[in-house]
Amino acid sequence: MTSERPLILAFSHFEPFTTPSCDGCEIPFEVTTDRRRLGEADAVLFHVPTWSDACDVPKRRGQRFVALALESETNYPRLADPRFMARFDFTMTYRQDASVWWPYFGPETAEALRRPLRPKSADALLAWFASGPVDRSGRTRWAFEIMKRVRTHSYGRILRNRSLPADAGRETKLAVIADYKFTLAFENSIGPDYVTEKFFDALIAGSVPVYLGAPNVAEFAPGRSCYIDANDFAGPGELAAFLLQLASNDRAYGEYHAWRSEPFAQSFIDKLQRVSADPFCRLARLLHAAVPAK
Repeated sequence: MTSERPLILAFSHFEPFTTPSCDGCEIPFEVTTDRRRLGEADAVLFHVPTWSDACDVPKRRGQRFVALALESETNYPRLADPRFMARFDFTMTYRQDASVWWPYFGPETAEALRRPLRPKSADALLAWFASGPVDRSGRTRWAFEIMKRVRTHSYGRILRNRSLPADAGRETKLAVIADYKFTLAFENSIGPDYVTEKFFDALIAGSVPVYLGAPNVAEFAPGRSCYIDANDFAGPGELAAFLLQLASNDRAYGEYHAWRSEPFAQSFIDKLQRVSADPFCRLARLLHAAVPAK
């Protein structure tokens, strides 16, 4: 690769929500969704969750194909299919072993996690936001059983019992769950490294996440005792009993926020360093350093 001109990164069939910028990246690059430019692109990005055979394009000499996906392999089995994935030179996914790791947090998360705690003013212990119909983790059953035992406000379309007066997106969600001692952070599927914003939003808002999901979630924790893992309990009934007991003991509950005044866990610091640059900048670096494809 040469840096005489910006690298061209072209999406084959998918338009990102925002246009990535090369500002601050030492390797100039340009991102385009114009399919007419696929032939001149240094790399073609394929969004695997929305893939169809019609998305396939001829690969010119020296070009790299990149698989992009932030959704779990459980929901999109192609991501775990060696034969399908063999067509790609690089991957950009939530998996830590991806060519370009793109987790559900970034360098801005460190500052957000230091937000001051707000008093817990809600007249329920638990908040839950879930609207998507996909449920390969059993989260709806877990939530239903917990809600029978612990007062819970559910704001999503799943088991809804509360509505938002206004919804400005993520900031509204953060402001709401900040009032609750606990937040159900239940993934829609379970797999290694699939730790989404559900986990981090609760921590940022100052609510203790009750987590159901990735078996290695501990690797993503910013500090000690900052979350409750549903997998540590025999079932939702036992978990609900623990939450009621914890909520009645201010000192014990406070231990789940002690990490906020401590340095971040070294494992989390290491991860923040890995994602200190924009993922498209990291892809540009990879392309620039790669041996030219034949």
